[in-house]
Amino acid sequence: MAIDATVIPVTGSSPEHNYDVVVGRGLLNRLPALLGERVRRVLVIHPRALRATGDTVRAELADAGFTAVTAEIPDAEEGKHIQVAAFCWQVLGQNDFTRSDAVVTVGGGAVSDLGGFVAATWLRGVKVVHLPTSLLGMVDAAVGGKTGINTSEGKNLVGAFHPPAGVLVDLDALATLPKNELVTGMAEVVKCGFIADPQILTRIENDPEAVSEAGSAVVRELIERSIAVKAAAVSEDLRDTGRREFLNYGHTLGHAIELAERYSWRHGAAVSVGLVFAAELSRMVGRLSDAEADRHRSILESLGLPVTYRRDRWAALLDGMRRDKKSRGDLLRFVVLDGVARPGILEVPDTSLLFAAYQEIAS
Repeated sequence: MAIDATVIPVTGSSPEHNYDVVVGRGLLNRLPALLGERVRRVLVIHPRALRATGDTVRAELADAGFTAVTAEIPDAEEGKHIQVAAFCWQVLGQNDFTRSDAVVTVGGGAVSDLGGFVAATWLRGVKVVHLPTSLLGMVDAAVGGKTGINTSEGKNLVGAFHPPAGVLVDLDALATLPKNELVTGMAEVVKCGFIADPQILTRIENDPEAVSEAGSAVVRELIERSIAVKAAAVSEDLRDTGRREFLNYGHTLGHAIELAERYSWRHGAAVSVGLVFAAELSRMVGRLSDAEADRHRSILESLGLPVTYRRDRWAALLDGMRRDKKSRGDLLRFVVLDGVARPGILEVPDTSLLFAAYQEIAS
């Protein structure tokens, strides 16, 4: 039974894009209502590491009268490949899924990205509900309707916009999350603080130890504040053409690091370095003060997140950034800050500026 649930609405340009993100504990009983009466078949997509959780969700759906089947996919970024999507499509086809049926994802950000993409492409779009189990999934990937898979050329270059029917953020899932997963997920929370909600930064600075305790009131507040930041951006800009683009703060270099490391780095760790780089770039062009740039490094270091990357990888990183989705022609575009909660866009025609900024974080 859900206890003390917080509902954060996400609105869109049309009613079918409206949905709720529910934050609380014991939320699984809300799933049948989100799926609705028309749905008969449900595919539960989960990673190998969450087999027991996936089976629990399938059993709950079966008890509620749905025909539920599971598709187990590889863990983390290994699951975000076209071959995995094809496997899920095969399961959908073999079980006669129609356009009135649904997909449920159980897992971290990689699972909601992959599962959302499968739902967006099966019969040109079926309903999807996300049950994120990682901090990163809760505050970022499960909210907003971005879906995608990785290719050898880069991260999330293939995908679609497909808003979910709802998101259930069950905080009980954090209890079994390894501490490192909780910490790396905090990079996305810090990002939300710098682009939109300074109270997030204050809460972390006041008690960084509490941030590493999954069950703390501080962690819940940070999750809710971060979801609210993303919900506001998505409600105004579903397709990433305006305000929503600011959510990519720190991600241009972050995605390039993930590509260079063949996705062996956690997304949050790469974004952490990307945030410091973006702050240095903002400082170098005179848009961010020294104190505000330095604040990035101090907050991220207090959480145990990385703030430097290898000096000898610049060429690979520059190549990766050229493939970034924000690029326009030969222009590299970065989200930068004109101050805390004052994001903007910087177009960079001269890569020497980027190299100079990189030297400030290289190790």
